Amino acid sequence: MDVSVWAWAAVIGGLLVVLAVDLWIVDRGEPREFSMRQAGFWVGFYVALAALFGIGMWLVAGGAKAGEFFAGYLTEYSLSVDNLFVFFIIMSRFAVPKAYQHKVLLIGILIALVMRGIFIALGAAALANFSWLFYVFGVFLLYTAYGIIRQHGKEEEVNENIVLRWARRALPTTDDYVGSKVTVKVDGRRMVTPMLIVMIAIGTTDLMFAIDSIPAIFGLTQDAFIVFTANAFALMGLRQLYFLLGGLLQRLVYISYGLAFILAFIGVKLLLEALHSNHVSWAPQVPIWLSLTVIGVTMVVTTVASLLKARSDARKGGDVDAPTSPQTTQQG
Repeated sequence: MDVSVWAWAAVIGGLLVVLAVDLWIVDRGEPREFSMRQAGFWVGFYVALAALFGIGMWLVAGGAKAGEFFAGYLTEYSLSVDNLFVFFIIMSRFAVPKAYQHKVLLIGILIALVMRGIFIALGAAALANFSWLFYVFGVFLLYTAYGIIRQHGKEEEVNENIVLRWARRALPTTDDYVGSKVTVKVDGRRMVTPMLIVMIAIGTTDLMFAIDSIPAIFGLTQDAFIVFTANAFALMGLRQLYFLLGGLLQRLVYISYGLAFILAFIGVKLLLEALHSNHVSWAPQVPIWLSLTVIGVTMVVTTVASLLKARSDARKGGDVDAPTSPQTTQQG
């Protein structure tokens, strides 16, 4: 799909305006906890915004491109649920006060959005020039799916990446939070607060997740504009989803199986389409409607199955709430 520079600028500018309004409405005045009602409203707002964008794409570019956007958006949004588990751990590890968590997430996600934009541009250029990368992406997604299954049920860990390790060493940091400030002056010396460090942790950790999710969406569409917008809309609603789901994440016990199946399906799709493009007669081209159906049905089935298991465990007296959400233990 040929997209003019003006269209790119308009979409990016519009997204930035929406995020600025979001930040102004939610974060004006004294810092406060994000309520479930607020979270529900904003999640609904961003999902509706993505749906309207997809409908607009349908009207402008046709059903095929709109289908690619919706499939990409659902994939990125589904994979983002896995990010939330790690975000919980990061918030707990850095003992971020609840009143400041939504600001941390917003700034961290903005960092991730910029870095993903660069990653997407590089990926699109590489795929356009080196078609054999589709085989690499396909095998990588299959390996990632296997890794998710192998790690299922094991305690999640967050390993500090090189950027975070550098920030910890290089930046003079205060011992405690100073409200929501990221920098303060102490005895005439400019220092950063743990608020900046945790923002870097959120943003760079999300980029590590992009190593899985970007190849996945390139398996659904090679259109850089669709890849970027699907990622952007998924990320924009991520912080509200964090507060809306809360402890419910602990009950989504089968979600990793669903994500692994989606990645494996897209990996196989990539390999088949790469073979098809190389004129291998037996390799079919997987239609986008099938991809969209598989992704949607998989997430619905795994979510419902997880909730039914949680209800069954509760009736049997099982402690389905353990481990406790970090939000309730971070000050302990």
